[in-house]
Amino acid sequence: MPMTLIVVAITVVISFLAWQKPALMARLILWPPAVNRSKQYDRLVTYGFIHADGMHLFFNMFTLYFFGRIVERLFGTLGFVAFYLAALVVSILPSYLAHRDDAGYRSLGASGAVSACLFAFIVIAPWEKIYLYGAIGIPAIIYAVLYVAYSIWMDRRGQDNVNHSAHLWGAAFGMLAVLLAVPGAAGDFLRALSHPNG
Repeated sequence: MPMTLIVVAITVVISFLAWQKPALMARLILWPPAVNRSKQYDRLVTYGFIHADGMHLFFNMFTLYFFGRIVERLFGTLGFVAFYLAALVVSILPSYLAHRDDAGYRSLGASGAVSACLFAFIVIAPWEKIYLYGAIGIPAIIYAVLYVAYSIWMDRRGQDNVNHSAHLWGAAFGMLAVLLAVPGAAGDFLRALSHPNG
């Protein structure tokens, strides 16, 4: 069984359990005081295995299922696990550091790590189509530009409960991980960009 599917299954189970057990949700969510005062550094990872609601969970796991498998083929099973866990930590660190003294701040969801998988795919296949709502096909590299622009705009507005910063840092991590860890990836990416028709 692909490790991607196992991660999806674990995340779904833990999210459902956390919805039923508020104490579990409270223990797993990223809450800065628990990290600072109680040294619960595991929260920098566990927050990614719980979600706010069914729609939040569905969109993250749907995207992870399709793009995570591609990253898993690229890095191998253990490499994918390391990539995914590192993406969870890297994508949330800026938010954690910015809110480390804010007892009212909380964050949850796998969006940062999922963004890392998505952008790793974009490095591998920049002109492949990414389908919005299963119908609107957009070249991956164009999608990346729009995604980053939207995330920056929404992060600056700060008017919703979405951690757009985690999306951006996750995306950056996903791209850099492929470019730095896969031999020849940078050259292949640049050549692919210059030949949109293959």
